[in-house]
Amino acid sequence: MLSAILLLTYALHVFAASSSDWRSRSVYQVVVDRFAQTSGSTTAPCNAANQIYCGGTWQGLINKLDYIQNMGFTAVWISPVTQQIDVPASNPDGQSYHGYWQNDLYALNPAFGSQSDLKSLASALHSRNMYLMVDVVVNHFAWNGNSTGVNYSSYNPFNDSSYFHPFCQVKTSDYGTNQTAVEKCWIGDPNVELTDVDTTSPSVKSTYNSWISSLISTYSIDGLRIDTVRNVNQDFFPAFVSAAGTYAVGEIFDGSTSTVCPYQSYVPGVLNYPLYFTLVNAFQSTSGNMAALASMVNQLKTNCSDSTIMGTFLENHDNPRFPSLNNDIAAAQNAIGMTMLSDGIPIIYQGQEQHYAGGAVPNNREAVWLSGYNTQSTLYGYIAKVNQLRNHAVSVDTGFTTWQSMVIYQDTTTIAIRKGTGNYPVIGVWSNKGSKGAAYNQSIGVTGYDTGAAVVEIVGCKHMTAGTNGTLNVAMGQGAPKIFYPSSKLSGSGVCGL
Repeated sequence: MLSAILLLTYALHVFAASSSDWRSRSVYQVVVDRFAQTSGSTTAPCNAANQIYCGGTWQGLINKLDYIQNMGFTAVWISPVTQQIDVPASNPDGQSYHGYWQNDLYALNPAFGSQSDLKSLASALHSRNMYLMVDVVVNHFAWNGNSTGVNYSSYNPFNDSSYFHPFCQVKTSDYGTNQTAVEKCWIGDPNVELTDVDTTSPSVKSTYNSWISSLISTYSIDGLRIDTVRNVNQDFFPAFVSAAGTYAVGEIFDGSTSTVCPYQSYVPGVLNYPLYFTLVNAFQSTSGNMAALASMVNQLKTNCSDSTIMGTFLENHDNPRFPSLNNDIAAAQNAIGMTMLSDGIPIIYQGQEQHYAGGAVPNNREAVWLSGYNTQSTLYGYIAKVNQLRNHAVSVDTGFTTWQSMVIYQDTTTIAIRKGTGNYPVIGVWSNKGSKGAAYNQSIGVTGYDTGAAVVEIVGCKHMTAGTNGTLNVAMGQGAPKIFYPSSKLSGSGVCGL
């Protein structure tokens, strides 16, 4: 009886996970079609440039959860699950393998599996104390062809043109200058038009709210990533998120805090594109702008209502992979490390751990199985180590996830960030010098450590002693990142064998 009660308590805890619950999580992003086949094949062909289905499934993902969990991740974000339009491989825009071209809210994409498979995925994650985040689209449905031929009756449930805005095409110049056009006009192109749902309609709102509530409860979903939030009227979201009853993180594709941060009044979390753009700029070359990065860390704390529930990332399915901009492994380690130890919920996109280097869409959507799920790769081990430290810091420091990052040092090539409460914060020292960078010593103060505190640099597992007022004399070289934590707080963590 007791075990049944405990199981029920856990199930209730997982269901309707809040922003507070999600703060402690570390997320691995999966494009289902490109992660794992049911057969477990590591040789099945998949040329991302062809933009066609490659055969990944929910069952394949279940079979490879060890690969994800052993990197220390505590949540998985999967691509949209709804039924998609049928697009021939010959279409210049490719097929709907990514999941953003839906035509039926109430049916699942059979290419990924059955209802039972999706429920099994949620169960498999929950049995590991991991969360499931599902990507959803409310801005649009899709049509294989141009705007003049749309058969609205083929959609479910919005089966009439009255549920959609009349056709007009969103222009790039509309973003930042014409928000009405951004919200009411269509994205897509004549090959595949994305019919813009009228989310100001009371009946549309009611239908979406009922649908998301049912989706969450049916498949035991713990959180949402919401696509193209900027293209939807803001007042749509509060009732939608409330109906979901979960944490949600929205996509607002813009690098300005003045554009992105206000959306937190409507969706609790937002993807941290302002940090993304400055992070990439800082680390994509040895002349990257560290001053702008330091400034952005402070802007986020000032301009956003809560930077600690934003989604932080270096790569995703919409942006060029970082190694396509800078293939230096040390640069990747620094940029990834700062992503994972900044304010917010860290998100690592599948394939980052294999140093995949695909450029813009569609080349950044490579099949992970072609790596052989190599657990010996440099970045697989590095990400596992950083996640291990973050998970431990969360467990011993109740204020770690809500304590906002402090820039404690910055020059033209180096930035040091402190995160965590009391006298045991994590100190990250990040460099853009690259693997050919010369050796040098860097003094880092304002660490929060006591004089003489014993600390461990967890990347190299080297022990050292803090100087007066906790100052660290950091030996830098070959562009390697340095991450410090007090030895006394690492006992039993497994970090560096402690």
